[in-house]
Parts: sequence; C-alpha cells; structure tokens
Amino acid sequence: MVTGKPCSRWFAPLAALLMVVSLSGCFDKEGDQRKAFIDFLQNTAMRSGEHLPTLTADQKKQFGPFVSDYAILYGYSQQVNQAMDAGLRPVVDSVNAIRVPQDYVTQREPLSQSNGALGVLSQQLQNAKMQADGAHSALIQGDELKPVFDKVYEKVVTKPADALQPLIPAAQIFTQQLVQVADFISQQGTQVSFVSNGIQFPTSQQASQYNTLIGPLAAQHQAFSQAWGAAMAVTE
Repeated sequence: MVTGKPCSRWFAPLAALLMVVSLSGCFDKEGDQRKAFIDFLQNTAMRSGEHLPTLTADQKKQFGPFVSDYAILYGYSQQVNQAMDAGLRPVVDSVNAIRVPQDYVTQREPLSQSNGALGVLSQQLQNAKMQADGAHSALIQGDELKPVFDKVYEKVVTKPADALQPLIPAAQIFTQQLVQVADFISQQGTQVSFVSNGIQFPTSQQASQYNTLIGPLAAQHQAFSQAWGAAMAVTE
C-alpha cells in the first residue's frame, strides 16, 4: 500500500507535462504554417500578375490548413481569367477587326456569339463573387494573418469585381449595336455597294437609317474602351 503512493504523486505531473509538450508542439507547427502562408501572400500572391500561381505539393504541406484560405483567392482569380480570356478578349479582337463598313458583316457572327455569352458570364461572376465573399467572411484568422490576407483579397477579388461590373454591360451594349448595324447592311442585299473603304446606298432613306445606327457607336466604343482599360489595370 505504501509503495503505490509515490507512483500516483509523480506520474500525474509527468502526464500533464507530456500533454503540455504535445500541445505546444501542435501550436508551434500551426504557427510555422501561418508564417509560411503570410510570407507567400506578401511576396508571391501580391506580386503576381494576372494569374495566381497554383500551389505546389511542398507549399500545400507548408501551409497546412491555410491551403483552404488560398483556395478562395485562387478560385475567384480563375473565374476572372476565364472571363477576360474567353468572354471579353474576343470582343476586343472583333472590334479591332472592323476597319471598313464591310467588316461589320464579316464580324457579325463572332460579335453575336460574344453578346450571347456575356449575359451568362455576368451571372457566373456575380455568383463567384458572392461565394468568395461568403467564404471570406467565414474565415477565422488571427491578427497576424487577417490584414495580410484582406489586402490580397482586395487585390484579387474586390478590385477586379468592381472593374468588371461596368465592363460587361458596356460590352453587351456595344456588341448588340454592332450586330444591329451588320444586320441592317445584310438586309439591303445587293443594293449596298462598298467603295473606297466606304458604303453607298441607293436611297437617302437607307443612308439615313444607316447613319442612325452607327451614330451611337463612337460613344459606346469609348465607354467600352475605358471600362476595358480599368479592368486590365487591376487584373494584369
């Protein structure tokens, strides 16, 4: 009976000590992961251009649970890249290809396709922004990580979203008007003639209708170009 008492007296503190060491080791590991992630955000993500880098296997191991934090940024960045590359750059290419009136007709089909895709693209980006904002607001980050992450979030998510908000409607209005001009020219059939990089109609009424259609194009082109420049400035 006597020999059992020292055991209970010494082993209990030893077990508590081992538990403290074990927990301390867990906290140190998470601290290292947090520091590695902060360093990556400051020196890689903030300095990245249009495309955020994909995490390597080593980086995923280094960042641990913070990989899911980065997924919020990376996922939205991919959506923006797709919007610019597949949805909006084709509009720019088609517009730049219009040099003479006949080009309205040749560019009619790609412009029509772009116009139809822009509505779907706008909704996709709105949904992506809502999803990113929801995931961002749900994050529980310490005082050391949060301000750094929020700064990258503003660069990768908030500013591009704000820039794309006026760009897509401007592209929709502009492409729709260009398609209308192309349709009008096509409807005139052989009555239209293209001479010296210009266009001629047999009647003043047709010429007046054409001039009415192309009238808004200058202002619409300016609005689209300004919105495009603003979007490029925050996504490159």
